[in-house]
Amino acid sequence: MPIPPELHVFETPHWLVNHRTNSALPGYLMIGSKRFAGDLSELEDEALLELGPLMAKAQRALGQELKAERVYIGRYGHMPGHSIHFHVIPIYGWVEALFWQDERYRMLNTFAEGPGETATDGAELTFFVWREFCEGSAPPPIQGPSVTEVVERLREAFRPGPRR
Repeated sequence: MPIPPELHVFETPHWLVNHRTNSALPGYLMIGSKRFAGDLSELEDEALLELGPLMAKAQRALGQELKAERVYIGRYGHMPGHSIHFHVIPIYGWVEALFWQDERYRMLNTFAEGPGETATDGAELTFFVWREFCEGSAPPPIQGPSVTEVVERLREAFRPGPRR
C-alpha cells in the first residue's frame, strides 16, 4: 500500500521514513525498507549500514524537535505483503499522563507477579498508543502541534546540512 506523499519525512536509497498513516499521535514514524524483504538478513549490506544512523536521526529529531521524553523503536509486524519496517514511537509527558488517567489500563498490573522495575514500561505505553491513537475511532486530544505540522518540522530536522 503506497504511503501518501504528504506523510513522507525523509528518504535514503534504501529506506523511507514516514509518519504512520493511521496514527493521530504526532511524530509516530515508520522506517520501511524500499526493497521488499521479510527480515534483516535479506537486505543488502548498504541498506543495513543506513539503518542504524537513520534510527538515531529519528530518535534525535523526536527528542530535540518534539520534546519526546522517550522514543521506542521496534519491529512488530508480521503481516503478509509488508516489507520489513520499524516503528518509531514518541512518548511525550502528556501521553504518559493520559495512560495513567485511563483506569482500563490498570488491568495490566494484574499480569505481573511482582513489582516492576518502573511504574510502567515500554510495552504498556506502546499498547496504549496503538489502541488509543492508531486503532481507536476517537483518539484522545493531542497536545502540541498537529500531525501535519510535525511532518513539516521533521522534514526540516532530517534535511542534511546546517539547520535554519
